Amino acid sequence: QVQLVESGGGLVQPGGSLRLSCAASRSSNNIYTMGWHRQAAGKQRELVAVITSGGGTNYASSVKGRFTISRDNAKNTVYLQMNSLKPEDTAVYYCYANLYDSSRLWGQGTQVTVSS
Repeated sequence: QVQLVESGGGLVQPGGSLRLSCAASRSSNNIYTMGWHRQAAGKQRELVAVITSGGGTNYASSVKGRFTISRDNAKNTVYLQMNSLKPEDTAVYYCYANLYDSSRLWGQGTQVTVSS
């Protein structure tokens, strides 16, 4: 079973940047879309960004222009570059991968805290 391993979270000041990474534990040709959700304390999980195997992207309106999602298909790795971070971006960020068999994998989550 393929697992997703996340890294790159942490504490950053408002206006700062972080880069999240999410890598599949082994090579897989079954991964279609990859992306990121986030869940702030007391709130529902929400979609942040998604990227298809062909490179098509979509973003939540709250992060558009500040976050950039990218992907290395050879490494089955997805990245989320987060710039101009705001306190409201504080959340646990989860990467996910949709497989061609319609199943979905989730990463373990990484905490991002934006605070002065």
